[in-house]
Amino acid sequence: MMKATAYSVVRWSEGGLPDPGRLRQTLIDEGYDVIEWSDNAGTVYEMHFHLEDQSHWIISGSLELTIDTGDKFILEPGDRDFMPAGTRHSARVIGNSAVRYLIGSRR
Repeated sequence: MMKATAYSVVRWSEGGLPDPGRLRQTLIDEGYDVIEWSDNAGTVYEMHFHLEDQSHWIISGSLELTIDTGDKFILEPGDRDFMPAGTRHSARVIGNSAVRYLIGSRR
């Protein structure tokens, strides 16, 4: 897979709910180190950045990401983003449920 040069989102287009095992394997096959993460409803991460490329893949719940351009993206189950290293962003869990997602990181 090519290195992303700008923040982007790929919406879930397959039927049904995403299979976490399959999502994890896809990230691994693309060269990411993968962890599963969960945040409770109302969790907020202030503006920050990471030194490595990341990809967040939503398993359940909803996560809103705002990048430094002011653009906001709401990720729902199955949606995935590509975040190049150094992208300043904030995040917050929206809705009344926790969000569960995979975080892929690679240098």
